[in-house]
Amino acid sequence: MSPLRAYAWWLTVLALAPVLVPLAMRTRRQALRLPPAEGPQRGLAGADLAGEPLRLLVVGESTVVGVGVSCLQAALVGQLAEALAARQGRPVVWRACGENGITAAQACERLLPQVLDEPFELVLLVFGVNDTTHLTSLQRWRVALGSMAEALARRGARVAFSGVPPLQHFSALPWLLRRVLGMRAALLDASLRQLAGHLGVGHHPLSLEFSAEFLAPDGYHPSSRGYRVWAEGLADSGLFGPFD
Repeated sequence: MSPLRAYAWWLTVLALAPVLVPLAMRTRRQALRLPPAEGPQRGLAGADLAGEPLRLLVVGESTVVGVGVSCLQAALVGQLAEALAARQGRPVVWRACGENGITAAQACERLLPQVLDEPFELVLLVFGVNDTTHLTSLQRWRVALGSMAEALARRGARVAFSGVPPLQHFSALPWLLRRVLGMRAALLDASLRQLAGHLGVGHHPLSLEFSAEFLAPDGYHPSSRGYRVWAEGLADSGLFGPFD
């Protein structure tokens, strides 16, 4: 990724700051705030299937704790576990470890220590929206994600990244914020793809229609249908490589 793209983005933000700052503050005040999903952050998919269960961990921001739906079975982690169980013909034991509003660097400090002592075969890291809106530097972004991925891989897990969501399609945001933050999200995602290639792990861009039926009432998080399409895309992508 060319550094010129990042410099150009910052120049655009500086030029538009007199408009962007009050727009962002007003949007934040008026935003509909939905709670995380209820229920335990662990579960089992495909309980009726034979075979040794796959152990799945999903770590990340608000989508990992199911903001936008009522229970984690309907969120990304539950839907991904169901999709993997159906495709692999074996049970999937899953765990969600997330926090609403967290950045990748904060997750390194607060979430990673919670999961390092537990064995997992598959780990999906889901970050980007908060790092986009917090204007996290590309260097800090890469260091945080790389540290998490390497720490988990050293414990035998197959690690993969879900791509940064395209904020230009978030209907909760005014048009100008969508455009500017969408460009920033694309920069983070390009950096994430490069990191994935360097580490030899998977990266799967978020491929999802952003019409009303795929979004929660806040226009910012997926609906149950949105989470299902996202999860099925991940399961079909071969993101974690071949299974035994």
